[in-house]
Amino acid sequence: MITQDIAEFIGSVNYQVLPPEVIEQAKLCFLDFLGVSLRGSRNKSGQIIRDIIPPGGKSTVIGGSTSHAPDAALANGVSAHCLDLDDGHRLAQLHPGACVIPAALSLAESGNKSGREFITSLVVGYDVAIRLGKIINPGHRQKGFHTTGTCGTIGAAAAAAKILDLEGEEILNTLGLAGTQAAGLLESDHAGSMGKHLHAGRAAQSGVLSALLAQKGFTGAQTILEGTEGLFNAMGDCTGKKYPDHDDKARESTSGNFEISGVYFKKYPVCRHLHSSLEATLHILENENVKIQDIQDITVETYDIAAKHDEYHPETVEGVRQSLPVSMALAILKGGLNIEDIESTAFQGKNDVDAQKIREITRKIQIKPEETFNQLYPQKRPSQVTLKILNHSYQDRIDLAKGEPENPFTKDELLGKFHELNPHIDLRVLEVIDDLENSNLSELMKSLNYEFKDLVK
Repeated sequence: MITQDIAEFIGSVNYQVLPPEVIEQAKLCFLDFLGVSLRGSRNKSGQIIRDIIPPGGKSTVIGGSTSHAPDAALANGVSAHCLDLDDGHRLAQLHPGACVIPAALSLAESGNKSGREFITSLVVGYDVAIRLGKIINPGHRQKGFHTTGTCGTIGAAAAAAKILDLEGEEILNTLGLAGTQAAGLLESDHAGSMGKHLHAGRAAQSGVLSALLAQKGFTGAQTILEGTEGLFNAMGDCTGKKYPDHDDKARESTSGNFEISGVYFKKYPVCRHLHSSLEATLHILENENVKIQDIQDITVETYDIAAKHDEYHPETVEGVRQSLPVSMALAILKGGLNIEDIESTAFQGKNDVDAQKIREITRKIQIKPEETFNQLYPQKRPSQVTLKILNHSYQDRIDLAKGEPENPFTKDELLGKFHELNPHIDLRVLEVIDDLENSNLSELMKSLNYEFKDLVK
């Protein structure tokens, strides 16, 4: 049974079986998380969460003070996800880091855990979240569920159970309690609301709560995944089919094939489905010296899910992050796309010069679903952009945007991303992450967050 298999996997993994490249990948995920969540803590949704959670406890609220483990996990999960810059996995269709890392971090600090224990819990949490996402999709997404909020909750619970050293029945109960709390509707994404930010925060918080309850003897359904009314049947699409590969997928990781190696990192603070189109457009502008005023028409051919991000008149910053035509117009106007571009120009003043230019460009953008690209998805996320000027046209195609494991960021590029998001932070304070496995998480985060708070003010 899949729930039992996953519980056994969680209990069996230890630091000694982790390949060096997996350990290094976990450090990169942690580095990226810190940079994104620190900047996200200054976002409106991050600030709101910090205002309502109680102070105290031993767990760091990044960019703030401390709180109790479940509340710190909530705050850090929201901060990590609210900018649309957190890591993800294209086949699982979720953002694991914003769920798993806050859960593991909060309990590692409150429990005075080592860096080796923390790294192991991250690898386990990423693995569970991603494997479940791969199993349950595409039917899960087609039903309207956001995998970050659902499978991310179970991944966070797996990490929490691991960092608390739970065993046997305790792990099973943790999974059962997490599964019944798993939630997240894509309407929150497409509506351009802060509800999307909550998916990751609540996933992290529910994962922590599940493990703490199970540690005290609180019981959960031990067939929460495969049961008649469990996650797969209730939230997936099991009509006329079964999942014969559950066991194999649950056990693959024991051979050293850990899913954390397959995550992507993000360059642009918008939905990942938009990145291929943005990258293709910017390639044309960079390589062909096209002047904005000469652009007559822009055609975007892409797969269905990306093409449906076609809101031409978003009313919020969150809506812009989900809008292909507006984010593309911004990228064309600015020569790139960063947080400041979105927050300062995204229709804050509907009559200012930039807003007028954005509307002029968006009117020239046509988005067309392309069936051949649908056939390549989700293994690839292709987009072909054709930009026409007088008497000529330019074309570029991107199948996998920058940051995918096939086209990865280097450590230096991730440090550059950290600096771009948090320019007042001396990057030398991050050198402690290089020796994460030999650190005490409570001491490490106390030192880092002191620097973060001191320099961000």
